[in-house]
Amino acid sequence: MHEHQIHVTSGEHVLVGSLLLPEGEGLFPAVLLVPGSGPVNRDSDHPRARLGITRQFAHALAQAGVASLRYDKRGVGASTGDFKSTGLHENADDAGAALAALSARPEVAASAVFLLGHSEGALLAAAVAARGRPVAGVVLISCSAAPGEEVLRWQAAQIAASLPPGVRVLLRLLRTDLVRQVRKNHDRIRATTTDTARIGLVRLNARWTREFMAHDPREDLARIHAPVLAVTGGFDLQVDPAHAEVIAVTVAGPAEAHVVPGVSHVLRSQSGRPSLNSYGKDVRRPVDSRVLGLVTDWVTRHSGSAVDG
Repeated sequence: MHEHQIHVTSGEHVLVGSLLLPEGEGLFPAVLLVPGSGPVNRDSDHPRARLGITRQFAHALAQAGVASLRYDKRGVGASTGDFKSTGLHENADDAGAALAALSARPEVAASAVFLLGHSEGALLAAAVAARGRPVAGVVLISCSAAPGEEVLRWQAAQIAASLPPGVRVLLRLLRTDLVRQVRKNHDRIRATTTDTARIGLVRLNARWTREFMAHDPREDLARIHAPVLAVTGGFDLQVDPAHAEVIAVTVAGPAEAHVVPGVSHVLRSQSGRPSLNSYGKDVRRPVDSRVLGLVTDWVTRHSGSAVDG
């Protein structure tokens, strides 16, 4: 494998990323890897958790003969800008600029370029594909298929139910309803007009949150005519696993949907009941091999027809 640092211009900003090429010569099929939500870098690493999701996809794809580009989000790592003031739609613009840069690389077969996104990155990949950018296929990992505000309420309900019994008892004693609190916070965020706002004790990206809550990915999905692979973990507490099948029936082109048993939102396997509490320990292990296998097999299978076409 050979890795090169590259710079992508997106409006007034410069995104810095890594182009990973397989061994050998010639034109390679390639995948743009779009990272998930939060201030994550090109490897999907967060300041509080080294997720490594896009890095592991990049290496699995390279071993299968597929090039990839992954990049630091705006205002993260080596990329310019301010993460806390960047909206969801600007993130989609950045993904579109990165796709154009990857397609223009001399090492890449322009007819065999794919989009792959995880979590928010999946929403961005769908948005870019819906704009009519030519792609050979779209891989949506842990992608929601409902308005963002509905997704956030679903998350709150799942997380509340997954808390240890003692914590749930304490919340009842304190008369704290997590779902109701989330709805109140949404009302406060909708009332904001600034890029950032303080909700309770947390300063958050209010612009991104407003745009996310109002965003319905089904509108983008219905405009995607390229082949689509949707993969979600059966233990995902942040995206309803049933949305994988919704994606498959909503997109305009051919689609496959897979729910991988026992896999969480961070794409690691869990035993017992699904829980966020084990994420810190889970991410010390690799991304589940079943997820990596589904993606690399699908991309290589579709790469041949894209190049031949």
